[in-house]
Amino acid sequence: MSSAGPADLDPAADLPADLPADLPADLDSDLALALSLADAADAVTLPRFRAVDLHVERKPDRTPVTDADTACEDRLRAVLAAHRPDDDVLGEERGGSLGAGRVWVIDPIDGTKNFSRGIPVWATLVALVADGRPVVGVVSAPALQRRWWAAAGRGAHTSDPARGVDAAPLAVSGVGALEDAYASTTDLEYWRTIDRQDQWLALTRACWESRAFGDFWHHCLVAEGVLDLAVEPAANTWDLAAAQVLVEEAGGRLTDLTGAARPDGGDSLTTNGLLHDAALEIVRR
Repeated sequence: MSSAGPADLDPAADLPADLPADLPADLDSDLALALSLADAADAVTLPRFRAVDLHVERKPDRTPVTDADTACEDRLRAVLAAHRPDDDVLGEERGGSLGAGRVWVIDPIDGTKNFSRGIPVWATLVALVADGRPVVGVVSAPALQRRWWAAAGRGAHTSDPARGVDAAPLAVSGVGALEDAYASTTDLEYWRTIDRQDQWLALTRACWESRAFGDFWHHCLVAEGVLDLAVEPAANTWDLAAAQVLVEEAGGRLTDLTGAARPDGGDSLTTNGLLHDAALEIVRR
């Protein structure tokens, strides 16, 4: 367990030294910056994972926030202020908005409940959204030793050191029928609270198998082709922006539950593309 406490997490410390201050704003450089942001995030979050002095509070919506969440977002905002001072930033903990132009979207720890309980399924999500469309996305899950990334027109890739994989291309599955599909959601109870549990249950009856992998994890599994579809009855822009470009570049689709390809629709359906219309007919709002 780490001995580094919240006071040691200086948001201005350890900015990526290999990035020149005048790094140009083209897509390849934006992806390089996003990957460096993920490195900076890992340097904050992983030492605080399972730390004995981890500080956890509840936000007004009763969701947890830890000292690592806020310190991580502050660190990434400091990097962006240095390298993209003219870009806007939207983050889960410090706010912002998704307007026109270039907006960096940050979820410092997606899966804070897991993080706070010592479960290693959590990640930092970083995306660049240009005029409402995600064009760069990075998902970094250091406790799993996994990372996924994509940029528009550049494909989607993953690293998996346990398998000796540095940058493997991603591709969604070829499953074309719901009866053969593996589906996921985050929490059945939320479907109940919005009185739409019958839709999720109807989808599970139509599919071969279902689980609740949840959060970033099931979007990445769809992009990897090992899961066929994932449904979120409620989601925020910072939950979906990185996942959208990742899944699209792997050959799949991510839309809201009206069928619009956007990260700010408030919910999501992620599929291999082949199953999208059939699944949407069941869970459409």
